[in-house]
Amino acid sequence: MRVEIWSDIACPWCYIGKARFEKGLAEFAHRDQVEVVHRSFELDPSRAKGDTAPVIDMLARKYGRSREEAASMEADVAANAQAEGLGYRVEGRDHGNTFDIHRLLHLAKARGRQDELLTLAYRANFAEERSVYDDEVLLALAVEAGLDAGEARSVLADPDAYADDVRADEREAAELGASAVPFFVLDRRYGISGGQPSEVFVQALEQAWKDRPATALTPVGGDAEACGPDGACEVPRS
Repeated sequence: MRVEIWSDIACPWCYIGKARFEKGLAEFAHRDQVEVVHRSFELDPSRAKGDTAPVIDMLARKYGRSREEAASMEADVAANAQAEGLGYRVEGRDHGNTFDIHRLLHLAKARGRQDELLTLAYRANFAEERSVYDDEVLLALAVEAGLDAGEARSVLADPDAYADDVRADEREAAELGASAVPFFVLDRRYGISGGQPSEVFVQALEQAWKDRPATALTPVGGDAEACGPDGACEVPRS
C-alpha cells in the first residue's frame, strides 16, 4: 500500500498530522507493507525567496487581529503539538517561501532520505531556533539527514533543480481536489484531509487494506484542521 502525503514545512497542522499519522501507522498490522511518499504543496508560492516575516506578525495581518490575539491562536496550535509530544515555539519563528525546501526534499527522496530530512526540517522550523529559509541551515539539515553536502549545495544553487518535480506534485494535488494540507491519499482510493486523530488513520489504513481495489477517492474522517493555499491555518475553537 502506498500513502502519499501532501504537506508544506510552513504548515503546523502538517507537522502535527505527520506525528498523528505515524502513531496510527504504528498500530496498523500491515505497517511493514506501507510505502510513505511525501509530496509538495506550497502555502505561499507567490512570496519571493528571502522575503520572510515573523509568524505572529503575519497571522495578525492576515486575520486582522492584534498581535496578542495572533499569539493566542499560535498557543492553541502549540497545545495540540505538545499533546503529540512535539516541540513548538510560539514566538521567534519566521514565515516565508518554501520552494527551495521542497526542491531539496525531492533530492532527499531520490536518495532515500526524504522522511529523515522532512522530520529534521519540521523540528528546526517549529521547535528549534533555526530558520529553514536560510540556505546554510537547509544545507546543514540535508547533511544531518544523510545527504551529500556538495550535491545538496548544487541543488540549492540551481533554481531549476527538481523544480518540475515540485510543480508536478502541486498539479496532482489540484487534480485530486486538495485545497488544504495536510492531505493524505491511500493507494489513490481514500483521501484524508487535515491533521486527524491517530485513530482516524488506523481506521483508514484498515479500510483501504480491506477494500482493495477500488476506483474512486473516498473521503475519510470528515474535515479537520488544515492549512489553506493562502497560508491560513485553522485553529481549534476553545
